[in-house]
Amino acid sequence: MNRSIPFLELAPMHADLADELKAKFAKLLEKGLFSGGEEVEALEVTMQEFLGISHVIPCANGTDALELALRALEIGPGDEVIVPALTWVSTAEVVKMVGAEVVFCDVDTDGLIDIKQMENLISPSTKAVIPVHLYGKMVEMNQLLRITRSMGIKVIEDAAQAFGAFQQGKSAGALGEIGCFSFYPTKNLGALGEAGLLSTQDPLLEERLRLLLNHGQAQRDRHEIIGRNSRIDTLQAAFLNVKFSCFKAWQQKRKALAKLYLDHLQHLKGVVVPSSILQSAHNAHLFTIQTDERDALKAYLGEKGIGTAVHYPLPVPVMQAFGGEKDFPVASKLSISTLSLPLHPYLREDEVRRVCEEIQLFFSARLG
Repeated sequence: MNRSIPFLELAPMHADLADELKAKFAKLLEKGLFSGGEEVEALEVTMQEFLGISHVIPCANGTDALELALRALEIGPGDEVIVPALTWVSTAEVVKMVGAEVVFCDVDTDGLIDIKQMENLISPSTKAVIPVHLYGKMVEMNQLLRITRSMGIKVIEDAAQAFGAFQQGKSAGALGEIGCFSFYPTKNLGALGEAGLLSTQDPLLEERLRLLLNHGQAQRDRHEIIGRNSRIDTLQAAFLNVKFSCFKAWQQKRKALAKLYLDHLQHLKGVVVPSSILQSAHNAHLFTIQTDERDALKAYLGEKGIGTAVHYPLPVPVMQAFGGEKDFPVASKLSISTLSLPLHPYLREDEVRRVCEEIQLFFSARLG
């Protein structure tokens, strides 16, 4: 009987790193240091060097990063923020949380914000755009920035899924006013809990972001503005420092597995494979395919012991919390046709081949 293939396995990764992770935990336990300190400082240095961004600020999670970015840019009531219709809810949620209005924009066939439509949605109240580098593929930022910069509109990059993606030598999160990353455990670089990161090239924005995430205080008990607590946990910073040493090797494995998927599936009738996943502007966070048989294929693979996932089953504006607006044809089409296949550094090549073989068998039976 064939072994089941889960969509994602985190346990083997952490088993391999268990000794180093436990040693970090023991060291911090002995020191009694659980907020700030050397591990957070080391993470900042590592992220600055890897991302090539002047200022990086670790924070509690990716959602907080987005909200803090809006607050740092002083976006609030009376302002509009353009957001893609297909994304994780946080991208739109934070706009509401700061009191601004969400303006949803349809996406292109890759699930990225439709830049031409975005331009048509700009109004005198538009203060920011949040392009989402969905599934790890970067939005065409030069094209987007040509529009926004000429109009004084701020750009907050939602790079939660795009750590390790580079466009023309520049990292995701390095092109807009502020970049926002997530280190949720399922990401290409994940903590052992919640963690996030903000990035900016602007020293004034860096100063404001650091104030906002630490109760508005530059030094203890000196509160300059109204802020909140979104500091990264020292343990999570330490764990990220351990895991980052493996990141480049993990990325190489992801790309190799993605190529294997492409070799087997790119000519299969009834399936659309992700575009440019092997290029540097895609970090291969997810390997998504599009098919009109999505739900039937997902059920079939499940019967064969192969785990898959749906990202995302509903466009955000369709959800009750955002008014149920439905006029987003491309996002709606992608939400019912996109299926994520297993892709992670501990997936074996023979497992990818088996997934592909089952998909081929499924479509052969459908067409046969």
